[in-house]
Amino acid sequence: MADEATRPEKESVLRRHPRRGTASWSRRLSLTSRILMVNVLPLVLLGGGVIYLDVYRKQLLDERFKLALVEAQIIAEALAGASNARQAALLVQLGKEQKLRLRLYNNAGKLEADSFALAPPSFALADLATETDSQAFARRLDEWSDWLVGTPPLPLYREPTSDDVAAWPELQRAKEESLTQIVLRHAPDRTHVINAAAPVGLRGETLLLTRNPVDIVEAVRTARSLVFLAVLAALAVSTFLSLFLARTIVNPLRTLVDAAVRVRQGRDRQVEVPRLPQRRDEIGLLARAISDMTAALRHRIDAVESFAADVAHEIKNPLASLRNATETLGRVDDPELRAQLLDIARHDVRRIDRLVTDISDASRIDAELSRATFERIDLLALTRAIVGSREDRDQNAGHPINIESPLDRVPVMGEPSRLERVIVNLLDNAVSFSPPKAEVRVDIASQNGWVTLGVEDAGPGIPADHREQVFQRFHSLRPDSEDFGNHSGLGLAIARSIAEAHDGTLAAHQRTNGAQGARLELRLPAAETRR
Repeated sequence: MADEATRPEKESVLRRHPRRGTASWSRRLSLTSRILMVNVLPLVLLGGGVIYLDVYRKQLLDERFKLALVEAQIIAEALAGASNARQAALLVQLGKEQKLRLRLYNNAGKLEADSFALAPPSFALADLATETDSQAFARRLDEWSDWLVGTPPLPLYREPTSDDVAAWPELQRAKEESLTQIVLRHAPDRTHVINAAAPVGLRGETLLLTRNPVDIVEAVRTARSLVFLAVLAALAVSTFLSLFLARTIVNPLRTLVDAAVRVRQGRDRQVEVPRLPQRRDEIGLLARAISDMTAALRHRIDAVESFAADVAHEIKNPLASLRNATETLGRVDDPELRAQLLDIARHDVRRIDRLVTDISDASRIDAELSRATFERIDLLALTRAIVGSREDRDQNAGHPINIESPLDRVPVMGEPSRLERVIVNLLDNAVSFSPPKAEVRVDIASQNGWVTLGVEDAGPGIPADHREQVFQRFHSLRPDSEDFGNHSGLGLAIARSIAEAHDGTLAAHQRTNGAQGARLELRLPAAETRR
């Protein structure tokens, strides 16, 4: 509708600076970020825990590798110069103290001595047939953890049927290369088995050291239990926070839905849509947007009702005059009186036509400008073209129009035909109020990102308390000498509506030089600063 003169200031500000509120609220933590953090936390802990456990296990195994290497070399040196009896005693003693299985092979590759055969075994590999359900579950978790981190599978540790050097690849390499070799295998219960093979002396003998470091698996499983407890705790916290977030989202949404339904039903025109000023997230942004939209909708509905009432009132007067003239015309025989009645009827028809045209324009401005594509316009060139066209058609009623501007070009963004309508309305207003032959002055300037077009006349001026009322629909302070009904009272209202649709303003002031008359000033954003 055309009633833009009484549009609330906040609506104009929101439309003129649509990004300002969003930018300030976007600095807050959004709902998306909160929900994402709450749901990702358990996954981050789980993934980080699995990676930590893998690194932790590798560190422990590296330490045991170094220990096995040193032990194998030290024991091999101790066995190198000892007699057979002393070798057997060392194998039994060291195997028992260090919980190792020590096997000595002669230069022919045959088993010569075994600490487990010489004395009771210092350790035993777990038997799957006797493992408990918890042990089986822990073994399955080991398999899943290795699969998650992509750990390469280890060969299974098995005792050979014929125990000689050929049954152990690490022994063959140690004998051939004369270097200590380390090999890692899995026991049936997925504990680790470390074999270290080392050459013994210069007679071709070799030593095989076997260790089953179950403490590594136990330490890793203990750490994994703590990680899983942390993940479960994080999952519980995440679930609680998710429910809390859902509640903080659902409850205000229900409140907004209830208010929106009551607004739609129209049973209570004073329905207050909650603005939720304490919320600085998307919910608060939505609440304030709906509240502003509802206020704008109410204002527009009130404007429509008021506009309809004003239209009915303005059209009713010339219709009543036209009806009286036509009804009287049939009963009058005097030619002179009939001519007067016909003149009245024609005048009323023209007045109604002018009203309908202006009302139609006023009602279509918002809709048309909302779909229009603004283009770059030289406001100075447009004003000069309008003034020249008016002079060619003798529409200035003998008033010289002087255009002043310190610039060669004044670019703005807008819809040309609508901005032309604003300038024409301002010139029409100035010409109609100016004394005969009086000059109308137009000045155009650009400063601080704004373009200003001022139209000054030498008429009676506008009283300070009427400078806002002149932009109201059907409000007119016409000169006494002007014929009644020549103006609809919508010209300045339409001009302000177009100005505000271009993110500008239109206001009335006194003349800049203090002389008698009025100044109507149009302000538009300069093209370089418009977004």
